[in-house]
Amino acid sequence: MLLRRTRPDPELLTLFDESGRNVQRSALLLRDLLSDYPERAGLSRDIVLCEQEGDRIVHDIHHRLAKRGSRRAHLDSADVHALAGALDDIVDYAEECADQLALYGVEAPMEQAEAMAAVLVSCSEQVAQSLRGLRNGLDVGAQLVEIHRLENEGDKIQRAALADLFVAGIDPMIVIRWKDIFDTLECAIDACETVANVLEGMTLKRTNGHS
Repeated sequence: MLLRRTRPDPELLTLFDESGRNVQRSALLLRDLLSDYPERAGLSRDIVLCEQEGDRIVHDIHHRLAKRGSRRAHLDSADVHALAGALDDIVDYAEECADQLALYGVEAPMEQAEAMAAVLVSCSEQVAQSLRGLRNGLDVGAQLVEIHRLENEGDKIQRAALADLFVAGIDPMIVIRWKDIFDTLECAIDACETVANVLEGMTLKRTNGHS
């Protein structure tokens, strides 16, 4: 009975579940875009739609929290805002990366960018699973550990990619463009880790009996 009384607002949890699925979709679209660019440049529009959907979900989350109040929602309002913001950031960075490909006139993707996008897809899958687990009251510890591991993997790929750029004698303008793209991909992966950090805090509070 105690768990039932303190269970977080199911509508908020459903919105976070929706956000997780949107994050996963945007990452998959970015991976596909990078794997076959510029032939599939039209996928950029689909990523923009994901970004707009993400904004809608954040608005609904904030509206629901304001309507219910953090006490009645049984979730810390700061946690809700932090989690919603980090999820929104992932999609925003995916959209920014897609935009950079067009802005910089990229003629073909670099293998390291495709590798980072693959890491982002894996991270987004863990994010979506953890939010689904949060909704269903399941232990999400394994997913959160995996997100941290993937973030470290993304860091290694980015560092190696930047090193390759600067030693390969590539045109300085191309170096600058790809450095920006790598940085944006890394920001998206970092935002996944921020989601994991917030979820860890939320689960600790629930375990310790705090709402």
